Amino acid sequence: MVIASWPGVDPEWSRTIRVESTSTVDTPGTTRRWHLLDNGAQLARRGLQPVGTLLCVHGNPTWSYLWRTLLTAGSDPAHPWRVVAVDQLDMGYSERSGTFRRLADRINDLGDLTDALGLKGPVVTVGHDWGGVISLGWALAHPRHVTGVVLTNTAVHHPSDTALPPALRLALHPAVHRWGTTTSDAFLRVTHSLAEPPLPADIRRAYMAPYRGAGRRSGVGNFVADIPADASHPSYSALQGVSEGLRGLKVPALMLWGPRDPIFSDRYLKDLVGRLPHADVHRFEGAGHLVAEDRDIATPIFQWLAGNTEAAAIGGHGLGDSAEREEAAFRPLWDSLGKQAQGQAKGDTAVAEMAPDGSISRSLSWQQLDRGILDLAAGLREVGVKKGSRVSLMVPPGADLTVALYACLRLGAVVVVADAGLGTRGLSRAVKGATADFLIGIDKALTAAAVLGWPGRRVSVQDLPAARRRILGVETSLAALARRGAGSALPAHAVDADAPAAVLFTSGSTGPAKGVLYTHRQLAAMRDTVSRTFGIRPGSRLVAGFAPFALLGPALGAVSVTPAMDVTAPRTLTSRALAEAAAAIDATVVFASPAALANVVATSDAVNGAGHEALNGVELLLSAGAPVPEPLLLEVQQLLPRASLHTPYGMTEALPVTDISLEQIQAAAAESAAGTVKGAGNGVCVGEPVHGARLAVIPLAGDGTAPGSAFSTEAGVTGEILVRAPHVKEAYDRLWLTQCESAGLPGWHRTGDVGHFDAAGRLWVEGRLAHVVTAPGGVVTPVGAEQAIERLEEVRLAAVAGVGPAGTQAVVAVVETVTPYRKAGPAAPELAGRVRRAALEAGVGVSAVLAVPAQPTDIRHNAKIDRTRLSAWASHVLAGGRPGKP
Repeated sequence: MVIASWPGVDPEWSRTIRVESTSTVDTPGTTRRWHLLDNGAQLARRGLQPVGTLLCVHGNPTWSYLWRTLLTAGSDPAHPWRVVAVDQLDMGYSERSGTFRRLADRINDLGDLTDALGLKGPVVTVGHDWGGVISLGWALAHPRHVTGVVLTNTAVHHPSDTALPPALRLALHPAVHRWGTTTSDAFLRVTHSLAEPPLPADIRRAYMAPYRGAGRRSGVGNFVADIPADASHPSYSALQGVSEGLRGLKVPALMLWGPRDPIFSDRYLKDLVGRLPHADVHRFEGAGHLVAEDRDIATPIFQWLAGNTEAAAIGGHGLGDSAEREEAAFRPLWDSLGKQAQGQAKGDTAVAEMAPDGSISRSLSWQQLDRGILDLAAGLREVGVKKGSRVSLMVPPGADLTVALYACLRLGAVVVVADAGLGTRGLSRAVKGATADFLIGIDKALTAAAVLGWPGRRVSVQDLPAARRRILGVETSLAALARRGAGSALPAHAVDADAPAAVLFTSGSTGPAKGVLYTHRQLAAMRDTVSRTFGIRPGSRLVAGFAPFALLGPALGAVSVTPAMDVTAPRTLTSRALAEAAAAIDATVVFASPAALANVVATSDAVNGAGHEALNGVELLLSAGAPVPEPLLLEVQQLLPRASLHTPYGMTEALPVTDISLEQIQAAAAESAAGTVKGAGNGVCVGEPVHGARLAVIPLAGDGTAPGSAFSTEAGVTGEILVRAPHVKEAYDRLWLTQCESAGLPGWHRTGDVGHFDAAGRLWVEGRLAHVVTAPGGVVTPVGAEQAIERLEEVRLAAVAGVGPAGTQAVVAVVETVTPYRKAGPAAPELAGRVRRAALEAGVGVSAVLAVPAQPTDIRHNAKIDRTRLSAWASHVLAGGRPGKP
């Protein structure tokens, strides 16, 4: 052993120990030499008493080197933990035993080692790959000592009717197995190549070092051969014992997962979550099999350990105070549907869809909607949908989606909703991460599911021909399930208000889309907040050009119509389609995104007299998802002369948070210009909190972060915006670390947006925390300068980004002009000068001005500028690179 060639390993950690074996594959009295990395002696020499022990078990074909970051973290005096990272027998630098050691033997071997070490509780096991199974087997055999388990990509069960992953099938193939795993080092090299980013050369050499020569790789081959492919395998019963035993393991658990693993995919994570439902889970998007190399796992593990050691729940709920949760009587989201069905005249419309020709293509009365939900719920129950089942809904807003969503909620299933506007890659990532049990979709979604391997038993919306069903792997249809459940009564059951109800995915505008978990209580609170803030009640008639409100409409008792548009592409809403939808139900409320409103205004000449009359009946317009420029609102007001125009601020995690009307926007702008209200200006005024919400900010530090827990509501103090409300999300789904960051203050959600209050109590949003520029003169938030630049006649859109090292960043303005530039690059000197002067009036010094034909925007709203992408592009251009397309 040449310890000096192991980057990241303190030589003091390396030790060997001889252990008497009790394994049946060894002759009684046999001793085996184990190698391990152990910081216990080092902690003792420093006079540090460890909190407990991490028992770390590697898989195949790694060794204890995999856990070096945990040894480093455990040696920190601030949180000393003894870390014992073993090299299993026949692996790493432990003895080559010359015997075939199966799963049961390896669990027994680990017990022999811990007995020899005198290892006592508290012990937290840490495992990866097949080391995960072995560590869990040890935990089940030593319940008195185990206080927690940590798992990285592993599996404890494989369905007998499902083929092994292709990579394992290849490694097990008789023609490949011995050569690939033992004779050559191919299996090691392939495993190491899974790291993303690629492993540095010195790290690869350290991983390869114990396995130089075929004679030292026998354990690698035997490990692969010991994978139980079916019930006839000798290790199948041992694996079953571990997998079933987990259901009774009640100690805290943490799972850190790399989704890009060709072997242990998300379906194995789903199985583990089913066996350890109390586990905290974090999926590192983009990480793979060697998640301990791809990401920093030491920080979250020790954060989790600290929380459990202190017996404090890390993360938190939307409202941490249970007393606050009980203030209002809980009514499930569907509570009003039955009442509406009984109270409305037969035939009164509840939900409608518009056809491109301006006619209603389909509608359901309140009675039909209520009966349809009950029928479908009964049918879904018969095919296995039950409480806790995850059902991915890939159906456009309208009658089918409404019925399916409420039917699933009535059964206690968890609906998963991801916007098709995420694009194929983003949508696939979201759907796979949610690991749905069922997928209900239109033909296009089912085709994608078949091609891309999305999880879930597939259900079509309409009946399909037999051949088409076989091609798409569809079992049945919503129509067939409704017929199957027709006339059935759902058994009465109490709704668990705090059980998961929905996973709604964010827009993906600031990184990979995140699943946001809501309980039934929080969905109901969202309904009540919207009702009380905007006055949408039974009798309201809603044109829903925004999917969330299309689904909330029935819960509010409002008649809802979906206009003829592609809801995943907001700019497809035309003024004519809006007017026809409004006329169809005598609409009183319209909800549309800013991008949709921009196209409505652009196509306003197409509205005829009847259309204008219908739009004249609209009393309330809501637009959210991105800031809405005042000039656009003024143009919308001409189309909807009687409507009160509101632009609520919110996010997938809390919809809505604040509300403001056009008149209030104008008043705030006037006060900002006059300087009569402290704090007015420098951002977008989004108004005051909605019903039941509280807001605060955590002041920004000089490095652009929002540290600490002290929050403020003082006028003019810029910080990260916090929100507390009954309708704030429960958690980020399988993103435990992200949830910890967002809920560091119990009961509050950290939005990731930055802003400030003015003296009138209004909130002004200044941008995203991730987009704050740390210039030499101080922190610069982007929105105020962008607004000043956009007031120039020739500028259509502006974005402010930082270039260079943190603390010394240069401020760069990227503009899209009314007459588009043909090529991206430095702006003309005259324009650049005007842009700089405009930004300076907002207190921001701009170092460079670049122009682009079009600003890159986010996927869903088509209105949020992707400043992170622009920053990277500007850095490239200013460093002398060819401009290209941002």
